[in-house]
Amino acid sequence: MLQCKRVVNDVLHTVDYVSPTERVIFQTCERERHSVVFQMGTADAERALTVAKLIQNDIAAIDINMGCPKEYSTKGGMGAALLLCPEKIEMILSTLVKGISKPITCKIRILPSLTETISLVKLIEKTGVAAIAVHGRSKNERPQHPVHCDVIKAISQAVSIPVIANGGSQEFIRQFQDISAFRSVTSASSVMLARAAMWNPSVFRPEGMLPVETVIRDYIAYAVQYDNHYTNTKYCLCQMLRDQLESPLGKRLHAAQSTLEICEVFEMSDFYESCRVAQKAKKADLQSVGLVAALENDDAEDRNIISLPIRFDKRNYMSQITPKMLLLEWCRKRKLPQPVYHTVQRPVDKFFQSVVKVDEMQYASTLWDKSKKLAEQSAAIVCLHTLGLTEIKMNESDFAQKRKRKLQCQEDEGTRSLKEEHNKKLHQNGSEHRPLIQDATTFANQSGTHN
Repeated sequence: MLQCKRVVNDVLHTVDYVSPTERVIFQTCERERHSVVFQMGTADAERALTVAKLIQNDIAAIDINMGCPKEYSTKGGMGAALLLCPEKIEMILSTLVKGISKPITCKIRILPSLTETISLVKLIEKTGVAAIAVHGRSKNERPQHPVHCDVIKAISQAVSIPVIANGGSQEFIRQFQDISAFRSVTSASSVMLARAAMWNPSVFRPEGMLPVETVIRDYIAYAVQYDNHYTNTKYCLCQMLRDQLESPLGKRLHAAQSTLEICEVFEMSDFYESCRVAQKAKKADLQSVGLVAALENDDAEDRNIISLPIRFDKRNYMSQITPKMLLLEWCRKRKLPQPVYHTVQRPVDKFFQSVVKVDEMQYASTLWDKSKKLAEQSAAIVCLHTLGLTEIKMNESDFAQKRKRKLQCQEDEGTRSLKEEHNKKLHQNGSEHRPLIQDATTFANQSGTHN
């Protein structure tokens, strides 16, 4: 989040926090601005405050994650790793409480002993946080272990701030009525759900849960409307399907590699297409920036750009063979003009995006790159992919021939320079002799070298 730029997305009516690699790290909208709580993983008070100040006008509150036991979190000193560092907990929470006006909360797991746990929550209470969420399991316990409702109850009785009980999915909570039962047994102020909500978000409906099939279609509609990344959409749908993952439907979902393919699995491709048409029309009506604005100022032809979210990764190519080289060789074999690249730089973060023109068609990646060279390679990949040339390879003879041409050009250039320098000296010395070096062939023969 420290690297993100706040971008108002007028097409989707969202506020996007976008990383330098064009990945949307956090996205919200006006509808949820007064209720969404941003949970942050952090191990540093000042860095946390910087992010909090960045997002505070788009959220209702900020929560610090002190309960995640996963290695990707704990190895950075975040999540459950903070439970062993009470001084750091105090510093982070106090800094945030004093630094911004929005409520600050945190979520913890219980410690090995009740005494240690009560001592920690009292320290947290003194920092001025608005509430504390407690997952009733220790760092090493997992969902299959019983949730310690007695410890959550003891915490609720030990502090005056609201306590949010967590960890009751499946063991206690299967429907809406179970939420109040879990709240009662823990004496908590409220209840937090994770797994039960992922399985069927309508668990929060007092009228009763909706069929999961209905919820899935509603969720996909939101995912399409807000252009959610397909990997996240797919993950959430897998949580909803649960026991059906091995069914034909589940297997088709698992194989899906785009939002469109997900929609096809659930027979919603028409809805997908209608949303995309509406979004493109909306985008066309808005004043664009960066590449779009630059190209639209040129001429109407430049607006017909085929684009894909593809980025160049040099690990996928031989050290001497790049997408640009493959595309150039392909054009030469078909006696087409060589590819022409038009690259622009975005002022906000100095990233680059390139459009390549091949055979009167234009191609570009929707992802911006850190350098002009990388942007051009990405554009070349889009072209190769669109033309169905993703499997194209430059054979050894092609590469050897290209290398030979390059060396010959270097040799000719060096010979010309040497010839010009020698003739210049002869002229300065008033020599009547003919030039020693006449051309590349003479030089090669006289020196006895052959390429």
